[in-house]
Amino acid sequence: MDAFFQYSFLQTALLAGLLASIGCGIMGSYVVVKRIGYMAGGISHSVLAGMGAALFFGFSPMLGALLAALLAALLIGWIKIRWQTQEDTLIGAMWAIGMSIGVLFISRTPGYSTDLMSYLFGNILLVSTTQLWEMAALNILVTAMVLAFYRQFLAVSFDEEFARLRGVPVNFFYLLFLCLVALTVVLLVQVVGLILVIALLTLPAAIAGHYVHTLGRMMLLASLLGMAFTTFGIWLSYVLDMPTGAIIILVAGGSFILSAIFSQWRQRQAQAAES
Repeated sequence: MDAFFQYSFLQTALLAGLLASIGCGIMGSYVVVKRIGYMAGGISHSVLAGMGAALFFGFSPMLGALLAALLAALLIGWIKIRWQTQEDTLIGAMWAIGMSIGVLFISRTPGYSTDLMSYLFGNILLVSTTQLWEMAALNILVTAMVLAFYRQFLAVSFDEEFARLRGVPVNFFYLLFLCLVALTVVLLVQVVGLILVIALLTLPAAIAGHYVHTLGRMMLLASLLGMAFTTFGIWLSYVLDMPTGAIIILVAGGSFILSAIFSQWRQRQAQAAES
């Protein structure tokens, strides 16, 4: 662990992981509770189109990712509201089209191969100070919006019909919710890349769901788990000299499997004790 105190790039990577874990824990809990991982996947993979276009035209990839994520979130939300019977197919089409457009733009940009790999699988060890500030700003925005509309998001997540009866503008808050998921996706792209972003968004929250049963506690525990996974993953990847994003996901995925086994065992023990 001394390496964290010796090398500035590891300190920056650690800060990036901690920042991403906050948004990951908050919005990931909503994604898991509402069971919309496939929609979040459609948003995340559409981001590559914006990043590729930004690179091609000489703009910041983060700006391109942000605009593409928000546009994809609004389109996917509109598809969900208007065409529920065909939403899986339409979202899958957006997923593939977004990735394809991004690859085409990046292929026309000099040095595309290195950039493509870093965007697909993450480049947390190359995060700059400017990107840290961008991540912090996105985190503040996501957290502030969730705190401001916590009850509305809670109602929309658990019972949309009841929320409508109470006068909550469900469609508006649903689209706003997807936009916040999009912002979180942009946060996580820096850490694990587009391919693995859904895993880090959902796994800490899914593990937290094994042990707590209120949304607030789930968010807190998921954020702490995300911090633990990213910190340990960065250290382990440094020791093993292996890709950081993949190691973080392996740590999170292994923890989820162990947690699921333990949770099942605990439930059986409880049932046996009752009988």
